[in-house]
Amino acid sequence: MKQAGAVMLVGTGGFLGSVARYLVGLMFAPLVPGFPFATLTVNIAGSFLIGFLGELAVSTTLVSPEARLFLVTGFCGGFTTFSAYMFEHTALLKDGQLFYAAIYLAGTVAGGFVALYTGAFFAKLWT
Repeated sequence: MKQAGAVMLVGTGGFLGSVARYLVGLMFAPLVPGFPFATLTVNIAGSFLIGFLGELAVSTTLVSPEARLFLVTGFCGGFTTFSAYMFEHTALLKDGQLFYAAIYLAGTVAGGFVALYTGAFFAKLWT
């Protein structure tokens, strides 16, 4: 497959995943005000989907490389990046890369918090 075709598959899947995530947000918004239930739901559902589809892609011929790009990288990536994180973290654990898995876990959580607050700090300086 040519690179442009792969980009189109990922982009189309990502678009659909992002729209699905937005719709889940709309659906759950009135249910539990003040709690990010939609994000929790999307993260858990996305993790299930990426685990299910990713395993089918590597263990069977049911998911072609093109379908994997569209569904796993595109749709699940657009639906929730948390699912991609979980998939990659699990791959490190399965490969016995405990050190890298720990660095990835700590770096994602701590780095995410630091980056969020740093970005907010600079935004306040700018405004």
